[in-house]
Amino acid sequence: MKAMLLRHLTSLADNPAPLELTDLPDPVPAEGEILIRVTACGVCHTELDEIEGRTPPPALPVVLGHQVVGRVAGLGGGVSAFQLGERVGVAWIFSACGECAFCRSGQENLCLDFRATGRDADGGYAEYMTVQEGFACRIPDTFTDAEAAPLLCAGAVGYRSLRLAGLSDGQRLGLTGFGASGHIVLRLAKYLYPHSEVYVFARSEQERAFARELGADWAGDTEDQPPALLHAVIDTTPVWKPIVEALRRLERGGRLVINAIRKEDGDKAELTRLDYAAHLWLEKEVKSVANVTRADVREFLELAARIPIRPEVQEYALSEANAALGELKARRIRGAKVLRIGQGQAE
Repeated sequence: MKAMLLRHLTSLADNPAPLELTDLPDPVPAEGEILIRVTACGVCHTELDEIEGRTPPPALPVVLGHQVVGRVAGLGGGVSAFQLGERVGVAWIFSACGECAFCRSGQENLCLDFRATGRDADGGYAEYMTVQEGFACRIPDTFTDAEAAPLLCAGAVGYRSLRLAGLSDGQRLGLTGFGASGHIVLRLAKYLYPHSEVYVFARSEQERAFARELGADWAGDTEDQPPALLHAVIDTTPVWKPIVEALRRLERGGRLVINAIRKEDGDKAELTRLDYAAHLWLEKEVKSVANVTRADVREFLELAARIPIRPEVQEYALSEANAALGELKARRIRGAKVLRIGQGQAE
């Protein structure tokens, strides 16, 4: 099979083509696993964190990609949940132990043995991949393959972030950063909280204009002052400055939810601006988002199909994965980036 392989950790500034198009043996499903013929895979900022070593794969080489859509092409022994030809998706959660206290309490995202697709196991930047049947999900017919791919991560983790924000209808929500997750969360928030205003903070005017197109009540730069203080803010940026700015714009008792697996160190000095009275006092809260559960993914897919939410996507061939990652690094974003893979061509 064809795959884009990461052999070495590197900075995209030093190596703008960190992934190598190569031939690998077709994977064979083990007991309880399904083989997936991949037709689409979303491109996520987390892949940059993997390549540049902020959340490094435990072993190299590895096939990245954790927003995987395809068709069941093979069944391992004992598989009963799926049939050949069914359309399925695989998200960031590749596996969890099912036995620890976190798994037993419905928090498998915090599992001590959590394994991530495309980091701890080969993912979807390839024509085929395998996964345990219990960690694959059916894709609603509402979506094309390309539309479904970003829903598996940008959508599902955005859904978890919005739930953790604890917003009530009529309260104001802020979104810092407006990439793949932000543009989905905006649509989701407008559906779930029809009387809430949503304010978007983004560095580029293109992103701010896109937010207004999708129904944002206000859009400004990271340092701009919104019309009113916010009851909750969801941060989806890879940097620290928006964190400090968001805390300053929270209403009393407001909550900041940080939806980022890692933060880059480039602007870490911004944290020296943190002032207790201005940023944290008056019972403000800060909460991070860690991974997703299978329930997050399945609940969100059902909700997205019902609304429906169809993410805006930019499509690339598998061989163009490095170009898509480079544009993501440069913040040239409008919606989500998706690789077309195999004969399905993201049909």
